[in-house]
Amino acid sequence: MTNEGNRGRPRSQQAHQAILTAAAELLLERALADVSMDAVAQRAGVSKATIYRWWPTKEALALDALYAEWNTTRPFPRDTGSLRGDLLSLLRPWARLATSRPYGRVLAALLTAAQSDPVFASEYRQRFVEPRRDQAGALFQRAIERGEIPAGAKIDVALDLLYGPLYHRLLHGHAPLTDRFVRDVVDLALDGILPRPAVTPS
Repeated sequence: MTNEGNRGRPRSQQAHQAILTAAAELLLERALADVSMDAVAQRAGVSKATIYRWWPTKEALALDALYAEWNTTRPFPRDTGSLRGDLLSLLRPWARLATSRPYGRVLAALLTAAQSDPVFASEYRQRFVEPRRDQAGALFQRAIERGEIPAGAKIDVALDLLYGPLYHRLLHGHAPLTDRFVRDVVDLALDGILPRPAVTPS
């Protein structure tokens, strides 16, 4: 026999997902400043009180909405047998997803909010920045384990070298974020990481 708590949980999960979906749709249609909790509630078919039960601020909701959009659609990077192949398998799909819709505008708004709110800044790094760095960092650790790169490789610096140019193009829009650009970034970064072949004196 199903009790009241179990009957309520699916409805709660359904409302939670409806709110995230509605927020994502609105954020991609208009600026963050123009998205209100009332508008999200109306589109999701829930009360505003229901939204505030899970998200204390509009910015927190926007962060979770973007996280859910990217987390559920990105493919898991496969083991290609090389660090270069692994990184391309991770970063190319991400670049295609990031440029498929106006995510750069949403991300820019979240970054602006993080600059003036230390609590939100911490949440932003924890929910959005660190998971991507951890995922890419795992590829470097795998490369170390198979002896492809030195154990002392500066992985944190390498991650900045990789992600920095990609976000630069995504946020500034001065040039397209393409597969070829991702390949060039990976190649240039790895040029400073992969051990160079020994030169035999002539």
